Amino acid sequence: MAAPHAIHEEFPDDAQKIHDLKLSNNHFARLLEEYDEVNDKVHSAESYNPPITDEAEKQLRQQRAHLKDQIAAMLSGA
Repeated sequence: MAAPHAIHEEFPDDAQKIHDLKLSNNHFARLLEEYDEVNDKVHSAESYNPPITDEAEKQLRQQRAHLKDQIAAMLSGA
């Protein structure tokens, strides 16, 4: 089961665009991988497994938001 805020949940109407860009654009594919990694870390932090500082969790959330913004920009241009 995917962590909350998985990219398919964030952009439910863009599944085909996500799939097509992932296959055709290496930069987009790397953004998706990085987003998934950061999102998993945020989910772990929310579950206190392992516990991290509030500041570290805040930085992870900011990083996730930045990646989501980049993904959204690429999806809107596709």
